[in-house]
Order: sequence, then C-alpha cells, then structure tokens
Amino acid sequence: MRYVSTRGDAPVLEFEDVLLSGLARDGGLYVPEAWPTLSADAFADLAGRPYTDVATRIVQPFAPSLAENDIRRMVEAAYSTFTHPAVAPLTQLDSNEFLLELFHGPTLAFKDLAMQLLGQLFSHVLKQRGRKVTIVAATSGDTGGAAIEAFAGLDAVTIVVLHPKGRVSDVQRRQMTTVNAPNVHNVAIDGNFDDCQALVKAMFNDLEFRDRVSLAAVNSINWSRILAQVVYFVTAATSLGAPHRAVSFSVPTGNFGDIFAGYVAKQMGLPIDKLVIATNINDILHRTLTTGSYTVEGVTATDAPSMDIQVSSNFERLLFDAYGRDAASVRAAMASLKQSGSFDVAPAALDAMRADFASARVSNEAMHATMKQAQAQLGMLIDPHTAVGVAAARETRDPAVPMVTLATAHPAKFPAAVEAATGQHPALPHHLSDLFDREEHMSDLANDLAVVERFVEDKATRA
Repeated sequence: MRYVSTRGDAPVLEFEDVLLSGLARDGGLYVPEAWPTLSADAFADLAGRPYTDVATRIVQPFAPSLAENDIRRMVEAAYSTFTHPAVAPLTQLDSNEFLLELFHGPTLAFKDLAMQLLGQLFSHVLKQRGRKVTIVAATSGDTGGAAIEAFAGLDAVTIVVLHPKGRVSDVQRRQMTTVNAPNVHNVAIDGNFDDCQALVKAMFNDLEFRDRVSLAAVNSINWSRILAQVVYFVTAATSLGAPHRAVSFSVPTGNFGDIFAGYVAKQMGLPIDKLVIATNINDILHRTLTTGSYTVEGVTATDAPSMDIQVSSNFERLLFDAYGRDAASVRAAMASLKQSGSFDVAPAALDAMRADFASARVSNEAMHATMKQAQAQLGMLIDPHTAVGVAAARETRDPAVPMVTLATAHPAKFPAAVEAATGQHPALPHHLSDLFDREEHMSDLANDLAVVERFVEDKATRA
C-alpha cells in the first residue's frame, strides 16, 4: 500500500511516512494509491465483533508494514479509556432512525476516536525511528482538546494548538488550556478557524521551516485520522444489517474529514446508500453540491462552532476521486481557490459526487428546534452539531433505509446552547467536574505567519 498526493507532485510514500508528514510537500493531501476492498462475507464477519477487532481489521490493509499484533496492541490501548464498552454505541430515535454516539472518549467528542489511535501510532513509529517531531494543529474546538489528550507528556512530541480566540465554547477552550504538560502549548489566534487552518498549511508549505522543526500534523489533513474514523461507519452499518442491506449516514460537516471516512468505507465495499453532508448556515458544501460552484463567503459564528468553516480541507480528497484521480484538475481548482476564493466543479465530477452524497442546510432556528424536540419527545439532550445532523437526516432520508446520524459531541461541551434550547443545563461527566476550577495556560498571538512560526520554533527548540 502506497500513498499519492492529490496534487501529483509529491513523493509517493509508505504508511509510516504519510503518518509523520501530514500534508504532502506539494501542498496536497495523501490518499491510498488504490482503495483496498473487503468482500461481503468479510463485512458480515465483522458484525457484532468488539470495536477493537473491527479497528484492527480495517487498519491492516492500509498499513501493511505494521505487524497485526502491534496494530491490535495500539488499538486496544487507544480505546481502553472510553467510558462505554461498545466505544461507539447506537441509540434508536425512531423507526429506522439512529444516533451513533461518538462522545464516550476522554474529551467527549468524535475526535477522540481518531486522535487516541493517532497518538499510539505516532509513539510507535517515533520510537522505532528514534525521532522527535513538532505537531502544529488548528482547531475549531474539538480537535485541539483531543490532540492534547492524546499527546500530552510524550517526550518525542512538542504540540502547539491554534484556536480562534473567542470562537470556541468555554468547555472546549478549557479542555485545551487546563492541561499542564511541558510539551503542550495553546495559542489563541485573533481570527476564525479558517485563519488558524491557513496558518498551519502555510507552515507546512514553508519547507525550510517545516524541516527545521520536524513539523507533523494531526488535523484531518493527516490520513491516519481519516483511517481511524472509517471504523465506526463499519461497526454501525454491520450492526444494522450490512452488508445485506444498505445504510445511510448524516454527518455534521465542517472540514469534511468525518464524512470522507464514510466515503472511504463505501469505496471498501460497505453498502452505504447516501452520505448526507449536514451543514449549518455556513453552507459552502451544500451550495457546492447544489450548484457546482465552491465559493468562499464570510463565516458567521453560530452555536455549532466546529461547523463554522468555509475552507473544508478534506474536500480536496473527494475532488481527486471525482476527477478520476486527475491531479492536474485538482491543482487548477486549488489555484483558483487561492487566487479568487472560488472554483467550479466540472459537470462529470459533480455527478460523481451526487451519486454518493446528499446535502442539507440547517438554519439556526431549526438547529435549536431539533435540540428542543429531542429533549421534549425523548428526554434526550443533544449538542448543536448533532442537532444539525438530525435535522438534515430527517430532511433527506428514505424511510425504508436505516439512517444513522453521527452524534459528534457530548451536550455538556456546549452547555449554554443546549440550555437555551431546552431549559436544561447538561452536566459534565465526573472526570471533568472540576474543569472550571483548573488554571488555564494560553498565549495570544496575532494572525501573522512570521509571529506564529517564531513561537513554534521557540517551543520546539526548547523541547
């Protein structure tokens, strides 16, 4: 299994090198040279198995250089701290309507399912190679906390997390800034998430700086993040009858990584009917699928901050496949995006996307109404992102096909929004009950590449 860049001008790499490099040196994203597939019998055999068994089976063909016993050991360690024995359990909402609970990890968000495994993979490969790296991550709220939880205290890693100042929830911020580990550095950037993400990409594209600090990525530009997320699409679908019947998924979508993992599962042979791109009012992906024009507009802050994004990095991976893996077409689209903030998807590529994806735009009012309805009818509190997913699922679903909405965060991560919608204040789990009593550690920096690079290099050289 080898990996190629979506832009076609970077070296072809093996799994471990892709893990440590993150963004390709030509600015593209790494994807497998070809999608491995499983037979219907192989998927059927995974039904009802422990999450760790399924994860080991899914990771293996993408990382053939890793021994199976090493993969199993890392998978078991990654999910040992989850508070539900099923890791990612299903809850039924109505006839053929389900929630996939992805918030039972240490930071109460779906990012834990990928990040905990990523931490194990990094530790394993860095130890083998005797290397140290500097991780720089941008977060719209959940990635940062999950990354810090996974990498705090590791001697071989310095981690710097950029978040948009004042644009994450208090719980999300404190889950990052109250971790007191010498290798962890939190930075509040004067800007929005797209600004933070642009800074990270610029650092990776500054090849001299990148090599000087041994830069590595844990955002969903890192292929291994996507790979880890494929697993819960498989466990959910096989629990609901796959491969003998198709299942649809509604995914609250910001940076497109989570829903792209569903696409990967489908390419592997999992019978997925539709992948629903659930957007809030920052609806660039819904507009793209509807009109064929990817046009960046201003970001409007909402109660679902992890979806307040205009530049969805992982959409480039889908473009690459939709264009028949023509890297030149992807390069042209990305150059147009950089120059004018827009590009048009070719009709054939758009048709290819529409074959696998549907989409819906959910207003703020509908988001809050869905939270209120879940509490009133089911006695269930759901977070704003999950509410967007549920609303989009109900708008687009075929009643004959099981529809699974990804519940991406615990409601206690967004207590003000949940309480405003339902009148109930969601309590933090016991292990985070003292979160607001802990001391915060954070630096404020301007949205300036030179300033941020100096900060990162200073922390890296002190490590």
